[in-house]
Amino acid sequence: MSAPDGAHPTAILDPRAELGAGVRVGAYSIVGPEVVLEDGVEIGHHFVLEGRVVVGKGAKVGHGSIVGALPQDLKFKDGTPSGVLIGAGATLREYVTVHRATHAGAFTTIGPGCLLMSMCHVAHDCRLGEGVIVINYAGITGHCEIDEYATVGGLTGVHPFSRIGAYAYVGGCSKITADVPPYTTVDGAPATARGINVIGLRRSGIGAEDRQLLRAAFRILYRAGLSPRGAVARIREELPASPHIARLLEFIETSKRGICGPPRALAGALDDAPDGEGERVF
Repeated sequence: MSAPDGAHPTAILDPRAELGAGVRVGAYSIVGPEVVLEDGVEIGHHFVLEGRVVVGKGAKVGHGSIVGALPQDLKFKDGTPSGVLIGAGATLREYVTVHRATHAGAFTTIGPGCLLMSMCHVAHDCRLGEGVIVINYAGITGHCEIDEYATVGGLTGVHPFSRIGAYAYVGGCSKITADVPPYTTVDGAPATARGINVIGLRRSGIGAEDRQLLRAAFRILYRAGLSPRGAVARIREELPASPHIARLLEFIETSKRGICGPPRALAGALDDAPDGEGERVF
């Protein structure tokens, strides 16, 4: 495709890049040979796209951002054919950095409709689902997964290989060292579970009955003095089945790092639990 009319004359666009209709590229930006910019993409000034990068329709990337740079992984070998996928309608604000994946044919993925605020970093091999929000200065390290409509607070650090479940909310300045269950709010360093993200669920159209079920499940999981395994069994026994409850339980059961624990004041309850119920995998 030919260079778009919306490209600033100082921008450097490799002729092998694929640019769709209505693409706008700001001053002094650089678009590499393996880049695909779909229709309606807007690129700010002083922006660098390198490696295999696909930016979906209508996505916007702010000034000074870098997408597709080499991963900060000592095992990475130069020339590995990997890249970054940015979904339709996503917004990356000023000075965001997103690094390419480490393995051949793999992609770091930013889902459709995501919002990455200024100065955020998303490392290699991460996967962000639809509508994820990452607030200013947060750092998402390698191989993390953040499911749809979760929010990560500003200045938060997320440990490699961590998972953050759908509709979860991570408070600002938190330190994520374990998986964050879906629908929950966590905060602190290290982060602990504080409750169900009621406001986020309401805004997302999850009804009152489902919210009440999730709050009941949270009380069993974090306030009944049970291990996660024991809590899962009790939730299945006491609460009616629903898609949201099923998703919560599936997340807990498949967690490899363990889930965020309760606040310190509640954690002691596990130490006094009956034999077999006090197992800690938080």
